[in-house]
Order: sequence, then structure tokens, then C-alpha cells
Amino acid sequence: MGSNFNRLSIKKSSIAAMTSLLLLAGCAQVVEPEAERPAGPDYPASPTVAQVDTYHGVEVADPYRWLEDMNSAQTKAWVNQQNALTFPYLENLSSRDSFKERLTQVWNYERLSTPFRVHNQYFYYQNQGLQNQSVLFVTADVNHPGRVLIDPNQLSEDGTISLSRVYISPQANYIAYGVSDGGSDWVEFRVRDIRTGEDLITSITGTKFTNLSWLPDESGFYYSRYPEGGDGVADDQQTVQIYFHQLGTVQSADQKIYAVESERPINPYPTVTSDGRFLIATHWDGYMANAVYVKNLTNDQAEWRPLLDQWDGLYSLVETDGNIFYFSTTNEAPTGRVIAVDVNRPEPAHWQEIIPARAETLDSISYVGGKFFASYLKDAQSMVHIYDAHGRFERELALPEIGSVSGFTGQKDHRETFFRLTSFTQPGAIYRLDISSGEAELHQQTEVNADLTGYITEQVFYESKDGTRVPMFIVRHESTELDGNAPLLLHGYGGFNISITPGFSPARLVWLERGGILALPNLRGGGEYGFEWHQAGTRLNKQNVFDDFIAAAEYLIEHQYTNPNRLAIQGGSNGGLLVAAVTLQRPELFAATLPAVGVLDMLRYHTPSANARAWSDDFGLSENADEFEALYAYSPVHNTQPGVCYPATLITTGDHDDRVVPWHSYKYAAVMQRDQGCENPILLRVETRAGHGAGTPTWMRIEQIADQWAFLVEHLGVEYSEN
Repeated sequence: MGSNFNRLSIKKSSIAAMTSLLLLAGCAQVVEPEAERPAGPDYPASPTVAQVDTYHGVEVADPYRWLEDMNSAQTKAWVNQQNALTFPYLENLSSRDSFKERLTQVWNYERLSTPFRVHNQYFYYQNQGLQNQSVLFVTADVNHPGRVLIDPNQLSEDGTISLSRVYISPQANYIAYGVSDGGSDWVEFRVRDIRTGEDLITSITGTKFTNLSWLPDESGFYYSRYPEGGDGVADDQQTVQIYFHQLGTVQSADQKIYAVESERPINPYPTVTSDGRFLIATHWDGYMANAVYVKNLTNDQAEWRPLLDQWDGLYSLVETDGNIFYFSTTNEAPTGRVIAVDVNRPEPAHWQEIIPARAETLDSISYVGGKFFASYLKDAQSMVHIYDAHGRFERELALPEIGSVSGFTGQKDHRETFFRLTSFTQPGAIYRLDISSGEAELHQQTEVNADLTGYITEQVFYESKDGTRVPMFIVRHESTELDGNAPLLLHGYGGFNISITPGFSPARLVWLERGGILALPNLRGGGEYGFEWHQAGTRLNKQNVFDDFIAAAEYLIEHQYTNPNRLAIQGGSNGGLLVAAVTLQRPELFAATLPAVGVLDMLRYHTPSANARAWSDDFGLSENADEFEALYAYSPVHNTQPGVCYPATLITTGDHDDRVVPWHSYKYAAVMQRDQGCENPILLRVETRAGHGAGTPTWMRIEQIADQWAFLVEHLGVEYSEN
């Protein structure tokens, strides 16, 4: 595998060698650890159990399996003890209060989202600065302030109930809006009359990641929800089914429209075409490929039939024109292209290529006002091409600076659209584009409470272990000396086809203000260079991601940006896995690590929900022998070594995280505290009333970042400066 660490010793069971299936052994009684602790924090006791699982003839101990029972009194007491150690430690750091004060100042600026138009109404979010949640406004004139449509700050005293997503009805008379409690992925949908501001009786529960798709006459909408288990509660171990909700009725009257019968965990999600003629069910089972089924809504006798069912690429509906469906796809186009599919002749031989693939990666595409707006990534930076309705190239949109572009929403008959440009030092410039003339004018410029001059963003390219050329953004103030002594924060993700592009962050700005450097490499596993780049960082190739990240650190040290005593790493979710894995593989390379809401037990990550199992496209499954071997080689929970001096580590998670369940972080904290061979602290910070990150209130974000930056300053050995 080319790993730079020693695998845990493993034993082969003579009994288990007869089968390649996963066999579970029973749990024995709890045994208190007896090993002496090194100098450092007095960690809470973490009892162990004699749990051993056998994978393909290999016995694997899981001594902290009991932490997976997150509702047990024992686990809750352990978490409370961890927090009782961590929070006072962080609060007593000398720079913590100063960081909190400065973060509060910088965060206190008005933020407006890119307006989006439905029918004749405009919608946008606004945050006055320190509001916990942004407020949704509506207006008939985008040049005049709107009225409050939904203020999620009124839904809870502590700001932890958030507005997760909204779906406006075609004539802009109603809004279906989802609310999330405490950062949970579970979403409750409600419906509000936009004209009166009053809610209907509708309450849709049992959903997590579904979209809603309205009928053109606004009589109802389609959505996907989990079936109920024996206890009457939605069961996310199963796959979702599509339902129709008639406006003005209760959810129990909703009609089940579609379900997938398959041994695979395939989840269908609905889309009604803009003309209302067809209902589409998009099948998802991971992130590499999908399928599309269709039903004619104008014919009561019509049956569901496959439109694209070969699972030979990703397909995303852009728009329809009668019987012609326009899809963006990776089929025979690793960087993406646009095709036209006739619903009556859906075979590939009859497809028409509308926009061919380019060397650059097609990041997003929309159809507004008779034009295709295609956003591409060129070395992780945005470029926008405009095509006519037949796919003929018209022009490249002139952008005032390098950065990331988003927006270009609207309907076929709209003559305008809006887009947003951001970068590491550009908090957000919103433009209105006249589609007919092609002229773009500044609509709104975001202003922050900080001096943004003097910052430098450069893009470098370095070689990974296998010679692959990897790009990396490096941001610093011009006054920060490149003498190898600057504190540097290296942030990474590398997975799930997600691209890391320039974007503004008040938290990172405060880090830069204090003389820190920020580096963001575009690791394999991401989407920056299309399907092949993504695939090169998945399953049996996952070690490439870690090698890319380690090579980035080595480049930064070699080129005098920093040194190992001043280098910190950070990542969340799949990025939390990245941080933990490279920490164990190259502990001498980093001084401090910040793994957040990480996927850290790679042998059991798929067990909590059907959604987690869908991550197998990227990770693989321990149920498969070759993938087990790869997973076991880097799984952070299984690869700590007793007596190794690991970097100072602050592990963060939320007790409401039902996407990457917090027991990943609990187990990792337990094994790291057990095996730490020096006084560098291994701390676990568990946020209550918080989940995977989305919907976290402003006050909580500021507290979290103040803790993290103060922790880094303490353990990078730098003197904190307020200048």
C-alpha cells in the first residue's frame, strides 16, 4: 500500500478462516485499563470490552464498541467527563478570549445571498451580522428591500433550529421549507402561504436529504421519505420512497408513488419537469453513477419506465423541452458534457450531444432565458461559458477577478439572472446579468469589518508520492515572512467528488491577520479534474489522498513557508478522516491537528444508516476482502501505536450529528488517549445541540473557532499577536 506506518498486528482465526463473511463475537464484561499514562492531561478512564470481530479470517479487536451506544448512561457519563477536561483547558488558553473578541468583530457584517427568482418574485437571505441564522426575504423588486418571509431565529431561543432548505411553488404562492433541530439531518417540512405569511396545516416528517418538487398548478408536491419501522418511527436503515402530498391535507393521507425493489440500497428522488408533463425518479446508490426513471403524468395509465438505467455515469437533469430531456453527464465524458435524450427513444444511439466535454471540468450548468450557463473549473478556479439553446458557444463571461462563481438560477422565460463571485479575500460580489445584452452590473458588494488589502493568494503545483501533479492555493499577508517559521494551517478534504475552490471565511481571515498562512491543496478524490481525479482517490486508491496531503506538507516545509513545529492540519467529515489518517502515518510532520466530525472507524462506518452505507463508492466496504485490507491499513481507530508521540490534537464533534455519528470521534479519542506517548494533549470537544455543521448558530461557530485557533497558537509555539 506504500503506507508510512506499521500496521497493527493481526491474528488469523482458524475457525473464521473457513468463511469470508463478517462474524461477530460477543461482548465480555468491562475491564478497566491498567497501563500507565504519560505526562500530560489526566484523561478520563476509558473502559474496554473484549469485543473481537473477524473479517475474512482476520481478528480485529474493538475494545471501545460500547461507545457506539450513544444513549447509554455509561457513554453519556464518559462524554461529560471528556468535556469536563476539554472545555476548561480551552477556556484557560491565553489567546482564547482575544480570538473570540476578534472573531465576533469580523463576523459582524451584513451578508446577503445571491437573489433567486421564481415567477415574478425574488428571494434572498440576509444576516445582519451576528444573527444566529440568516433570514429569508421576499420582494417583487430586487432593487428594494423585501419583507421577512421566514425568520428561523424565532424558532428557538439558542438559535439551534435552522432553515435547512426551501422550495418555492411555480407561481410563487407557496413555500415548502425544511427546519432542522440541533444540526440533525432529519428535516421537518412545513408550507407557508407567501401572500399571507401564514403556515398551512402541512407537516412532513421522516425525511433527511430529499428535495421537494411542485406540480405546476401548485396543488401539491412530490418528496421522498423513509418508511416507518415497527415502532412507527422513520427508519433510515431502509431506502426512501417517493410520496405525493396534496396541499391542505395531513401527511398520513399522502400517496406512495414509487419505490425501488432491489437488493442494493437505491434511493429514488422526484423531479417534476417544468411543463408538468413528466415525473422523474432519479436513483442514487453512491456518487459514481445513477439511473433515471420516468412516468408520463398526462396519461393515467402510464407506467414507470427506464430512461437511463445502465449505471454508466452520473446524470443530472438540466431542463426539458417537450419530449427532449437535457442532462449533464459523465457518461463517456470524465469532465462532463450535456446531452439531449428523447423520452420516446432513450437509447444512446439516439442521443444528441449538445455541449461536448472540455479539458476543464463542468462544475455546474443551468438553463435560463434560452441560454445554457456552464460553470467550469480550470485548476480549481471558475470560468463561465454561455451557449445558446442549441449548444452553440456564444462567449465566455468576463469575470473581474479570479475566484469561485455560483448562481445563474431562473426560468426559461426570465431575461435576467444573478451570480456571485467570491475568493479568499473577496467576501462576495453579486452581479445581475442581462441575458439579452450580456451586460453584467454589480448588484451588491459585501463589506467586512477588516482590512482586506495586502493579502496574497498564489497557486502552486507540487508532485505527490507517485508523481501526480497536484495544485494548491496558499494565502498569506504580504508582511508574513517566508523564513520557515510562520504558523501554517493546511486544510484538506479529498473525496466525494467535492471541489475545493477559493471562498471567503471570516474565521480564516482572523487566522491570516495574526500572521498565519493558509494552504488548501486540491487532493485526488475531489472533483476538480473530473471523474478520473475523483476515482483516483477512492476505495483501493484512497491512500493516494493521504499521500497527496503529506506531499503538500513536505512542499510547504521545503519551500520555507513553515516547519513541522509550526504546521497544523484541519479537515471535517471525510476531511476529518484525512487528518486522522495522516496524523498516524506521519506524526512527526505536524505539531497540531484538528479532525472534525470525522469518519474514523473505517470497518464499521457503514452500519449506522443507509446513507452511511452509500459512502462505499468512495470508501469500499469491509465486507469485501480486498477493500477490507485497504480500509484496515489506514482506519484511524485501528492504527494508533502505543508510545508514539502524536501531535497535539483537538477532536471535535456534535452529539446531534446523525450523518457521521459521533461515536467515530469517541472511539478515536479513546485510542489516541490510550496510546499517546508524550505530553501533547489529545482532547475531545463534544458540542451539544449541534450536528454535522449545517445550521450551526453564529455564536456557536465563534466559540468553536476561538477554541481551535487558541489551541493551535498554544501548540505551534508561536507568540499570539493582536496586531
